[in-house]
Amino acid sequence: MRKNVYEYLRSKPKLIQFLREQPIWYRRLTRNPNELEQFELASMNYFKQTIPDKVQKFTSSVEMANMMLHMYQAMRQQG
Repeated sequence: MRKNVYEYLRSKPKLIQFLREQPIWYRRLTRNPNELEQFELASMNYFKQTIPDKVQKFTSSVEMANMMLHMYQAMRQQG
């Protein structure tokens, strides 16, 4: 693997973790270091760090808070 690619990966622990969990990328990056951008995108998809994933996570948090609020209001009305 090229030194600049290796140093870049070492600066980002999540990428190293992804590389360990998906070792096929080690071979791909060694053969073609220009695939670094695709590697990062695959890592973001794997760890669910893309914008749609973050929106989904936020939406589910808001739904959970809304459900808790309704439960609290229902408990207050009963008591």
